[in-house]
Amino acid sequence: MEGALLWILILPLIGFAVNGLAAAAAARLRRELPLRFTAFVACAGPTLSFLLALDLFRRFLGEEPENRLVVQEVFRWIESGGLSVHLRLLADPLSLVMVLVVAGVGGVIHFYSAGYMAHDRGHGRYFAYLNLFLFFMLLLVLGDSLLTLFVGWEGVGLCSYLLIGFWFEDTEKARAGKKAFIVNRIGDFGFLLGILLLASSLARFGGGATLAIGEIAARVHELPRGVIEGAALLLFIGATGKSAQIPLYIWLPDAMAGPTPVSALIHAATMVTAGVYMIARMSFLYELAPAASAVVLLVGAATALFAATIAALQTDIKKVLAYSTVSQLGYMMIGVGAGAFAAGIFHVFTHAFFKACLFLGAGSVIHAVSGEQDIRKMGGLFRKMPRTGWTFLIATAAIAGFPPLSGFFSKDEILFVAFSGTNAALSWAPKAAWILGTLAAVLTAFYMFRLFFLVFAGGEGEKTREAHESPPLFTVPLVILAAGAALAGFLGVPAALGGGNRFEHWLAPVFEGAHHGAGHASAHASHATELVLMALAVAIAVLGTWAAHALYVRNRELPMRLAERFPAAYRTVRDKFYVDEIYYVLVVHPIHVLSRRVLFRIVDVRIVDGLVNLVGHLSRGFSYALRFAQSGHVQTYAFVLLAALAMLLWKVL
Repeated sequence: MEGALLWILILPLIGFAVNGLAAAAAARLRRELPLRFTAFVACAGPTLSFLLALDLFRRFLGEEPENRLVVQEVFRWIESGGLSVHLRLLADPLSLVMVLVVAGVGGVIHFYSAGYMAHDRGHGRYFAYLNLFLFFMLLLVLGDSLLTLFVGWEGVGLCSYLLIGFWFEDTEKARAGKKAFIVNRIGDFGFLLGILLLASSLARFGGGATLAIGEIAARVHELPRGVIEGAALLLFIGATGKSAQIPLYIWLPDAMAGPTPVSALIHAATMVTAGVYMIARMSFLYELAPAASAVVLLVGAATALFAATIAALQTDIKKVLAYSTVSQLGYMMIGVGAGAFAAGIFHVFTHAFFKACLFLGAGSVIHAVSGEQDIRKMGGLFRKMPRTGWTFLIATAAIAGFPPLSGFFSKDEILFVAFSGTNAALSWAPKAAWILGTLAAVLTAFYMFRLFFLVFAGGEGEKTREAHESPPLFTVPLVILAAGAALAGFLGVPAALGGGNRFEHWLAPVFEGAHHGAGHASAHASHATELVLMALAVAIAVLGTWAAHALYVRNRELPMRLAERFPAAYRTVRDKFYVDEIYYVLVVHPIHVLSRRVLFRIVDVRIVDGLVNLVGHLSRGFSYALRFAQSGHVQTYAFVLLAALAMLLWKVL
C-alpha cells in the first residue's frame, strides 16, 4: 500500500519527462510531434494515478477510521544541526480526497485538452507543463512536512506561470503569466515567514526545530498564544495568494489568458484550492488562533461578495467564470475560518466538478463560435449545442445552489455553520460572514443564469449562426463532470434531511480536534433552524434566477436602460471597481519609479558599477608603475637587474 503513494506522485512526472524531451527534440529537428503520442503519454499519468488512488480509497474503506493512514518515507532530505527533514508521503482521508480530485478531474481535463489543443503546434510542450503541474500539486497534498508542501506550493506557481503565458508570443498573455507569478510570490513570502516562525519557535520553546506537520500538531501547545496567532496569519497570507482572496485575488481573472483547459485545471481542482487545503491541514493551529480564524472568515466572506458583484456585469464568458471562482473560494474560506474544515473541503470537492464543467463548457462554446468570448454576441446556442447546453445548465444550477445538486449541500452547510458558529476573538464575525455569504449567494444565482441565458437562450447572436455541437472528445468529459456536479452532493446530505453526512464522517479522524466547526454548530442549533436556512437558500437561488430571466430574457432592453440611468455605478462594477488601476497608482508605478530613479541610476550605476569600475581603474593605475619593466628592451631589463643588485648589496653591506 505504501509503494502506491510514490507511483501516484511520479507517474505524471514521467509524462512530463517524456513529453518534454520529445518536444525539445522535435523543436531541434524542426518537426512536429504526433498529437496521439503526446496526448497518450500525458493522459496515462493522471489516469493511472487516479486508479491507484481509487484502489487506496477502497482499502481505506475496509479499515477502521483510526487506521486510515499510510506514510511512505522516500529519503532523508536535510540534516542541519538539530533540524532533520525527511521526504515522506502521507495518505489520510484528507489528502486522499484531494488526490482523487486532482488526478480525477485533472485527468478529465487532460483528455479534453487532446481535442482542444489538436491544432496547436506546441501541444507537446503544453502537455509536458500540464503533467508537471499535476506532479507538483500531488506533492503538495501528499507531503507530510511544511517544507515538502512548500516545494509543491512553489512548483504549481511556476507551472501556472508557464501555462497562463503558454501563448507567450502575445504580449498580453505573457504579461498575465508574469502577473500571476509575481502576485503569488508576495503571498508566498508571508507563507515562508510563517513556516520559519513555527520552526524557530519550536526550537526556542520546545524540544527542537521541526517542519513535520504531525510533530508540529503534537507540540503546538508548547508555543505562546502570540506565536500561534502570528504563524496562522502569516500562513493565511500565502493562502490569499494561492486561493485568490482579497487583496491578492487580482491575478486569477487575468489567468484566463491561457488555454481554456488550463483555466479549468487552475480554477477548479488544483492550484486555487491549495490555500484552503493548507488551512485545513493546519486545522490544529487555527483551532488555537481565534483571531486569525476570524480574519480568515471575514476575508473569505468579503471576497465572496466582492467577486460576485464584479461577475454580475462582466461580458467575457471566461471572466464571469473567473470571478465566480474567486467568489466560491471565498465560501471555502468561510468554512475553514468558521472551523468547519470538513465543510470547506466538501465545497472544494463539489466545486471541482461544477466549475470544471463550466470552464470546459465555455471552451466548447468558444470553439463553436470561432474563438469569440463576448457573451453579448452569442445566444440561441442550446438548439445548436444540446449536449453542451444541458451539461452547462446542470453545472449552473449546481453552483447556484438548487437542490438536490452538489452546490446546494456544500454551500448550505457552510452558511449554516457561519450562522450557528461562534468565535472567541470576534463574536460578531460568524453572523457578519453569514450575511455577506447570503448576499453573495443571490448574486451567484443571478450572474450564472445571466451567463446561461445570454449564451444559450433567446435568438441567434451574430457569432452563433454557424455554430454546431462539439465532437465527443469535448462533450464526453462534460457529461462526466456534469454527473459529478449532480451527484457528488449526496455524500454530504445533512442529518436535518435524514442523511448522515458521510463526507464529514470520512474526514472526522483528521479534524477530530475541531470544536467550533460543523459538529459544534449542529450541537447548538436545531434541525428546524437548518431547514429554515435551507429553504432560504432555495428561495435565494430562485430569486437570482428570476431576476436574471426578467432582465436578460423577458426584457433585454432593461439592463441597458438601468446602465444609462446609473452610469457611475454601472461603470464602477463593470470596470471591477478600478482595483487594477488603484494597484497601478499605489504599488506598480511607485515601484517602477523607485527602480528607475533610485535602484538603477544610483544603486546600480553609481554604487555597484562605480565599485566595479574603481577596481578596474586601480588595477590600471597600479599597472602603470610596473609597465616599464615589461617593455621588451634588453637595456631596460639590465637596468632593473642592476638596480635590484644594488639594493641587495646596500641592504647586506
